[in-house]
Amino acid sequence: MSRVFIAAAHKSSGKTVVTTGLTAALAARGRVVQTFKKGPDYIDPMWLGQASGNPCYNLDFNTMERHEILAHYHSRAKAVNVIEANKGLFDGVDLHGADSNAELAKLLRAPVVLVIDTGGMTRGIAPLLQGYVAFDKQVNLAGVILNKVGGTRHESKLRAAVETYTDLPVIGAVGRNPALEIGERHLGLTTPAESGAFGAMIKRIGDIVGGSVDLERLESIAASAPPLGPAPAPVALQPARVRVGIPRDTAFGFYYPDDLEAMQQAGAELVFFNALSDAALPDVDGLFIGGGFPETQMQALAANGAMRQSIKTAVENGLPTYAECGGLMLLCRSLTWHGQTCEMVGVVPGDAVMHAKPQGRGYTRLLPTGAHPWKSADGFTAHEFHYARVDNLPQDTVFAYQVQRGHGIDGAHDGIVAHNMLAGFCHLRTTRANLWAQEFVAFVAAHKKSPA
Repeated sequence: MSRVFIAAAHKSSGKTVVTTGLTAALAARGRVVQTFKKGPDYIDPMWLGQASGNPCYNLDFNTMERHEILAHYHSRAKAVNVIEANKGLFDGVDLHGADSNAELAKLLRAPVVLVIDTGGMTRGIAPLLQGYVAFDKQVNLAGVILNKVGGTRHESKLRAAVETYTDLPVIGAVGRNPALEIGERHLGLTTPAESGAFGAMIKRIGDIVGGSVDLERLESIAASAPPLGPAPAPVALQPARVRVGIPRDTAFGFYYPDDLEAMQQAGAELVFFNALSDAALPDVDGLFIGGGFPETQMQALAANGAMRQSIKTAVENGLPTYAECGGLMLLCRSLTWHGQTCEMVGVVPGDAVMHAKPQGRGYTRLLPTGAHPWKSADGFTAHEFHYARVDNLPQDTVFAYQVQRGHGIDGAHDGIVAHNMLAGFCHLRTTRANLWAQEFVAFVAAHKKSPA
């Protein structure tokens, strides 16, 4: 199985667009491509998954042990595997790089191709690359893609500097092009579902990037990766015993594919619905509402009073429910953004208010309280990224977690508990340390009502 790690010197280098383009271009050549994203992220994997035609999986030192990362990668790898970094190659929380992109590349024994934002740069690219080569000799830097190149003259100067002062091959040069601007806003890159004809957009990105990069050289670099050993045995599926409803639309779409797979392996049939246009919940035994951008769709959510009432009635009647971030916002009484307020479901006795700056951002650590509906284990790690806050909560609000690191709902707690519902800002990830998907399915099964 060939593999290549696409990294950059810093964030906002255009790395995701280039990686999306490379993935689409390889898929257009008939390659079976599997993508991975380093760290906690929902939006970039949506683009990568659309480009490859396969779900993109996250590899995260924060929630996964090293052996878990290897097993997770190995169990999902295909013929050609493309791993995208987050931020810069050597960036991470740990000063010594234990959680960096470079460490992940070394763990996976993957050759690295650097995407360099060349804006305002010519000869200066040489010492930058020299530093990256010298900083950690165990990282296999195998090539460079020049990005945001200003024209042929600019490209020739950059190539001359790289070829004169380094041994790194330049395998491509991607020029500045408005067609490669996906669009950014407060939570990063916009999602494919919000970008209209994303299929045509991804094809265009693939054509541009694929035509600017030596794909044969890239495939040769990927094929040079040494073997990792035998793949782990696949996990057997349990027979479906419960139905879990999941909204998937332009308001809600932040779901880790492996969490959904873990639910299925634990015996859940996943029933997707549209919270914006469907009139009522499907016939389900439990409900999982992930994150997304409910604020951009709040008028449509408010207008669909039938769905809001259906959710409210179901939750108040004891439907096992888990909601993260955007899901929490939907379950609040109201949602306010840009001076407008819309009515939401109303099972959380508080009001979600969007702010101009993040109210919680980064890695978190949560310790379950005695009020947690299904967990009593030790603390575990998660992550959060929300511009919303929940105001006007009663003083006697019951919480599922003490926040040991991070912000959560009020800086000290997260996970509001009511009825059989848990709703919080932090995003969970199914790992050995936190088998939340399996535990939630068991909770749903325990509360499943017998047929009349």
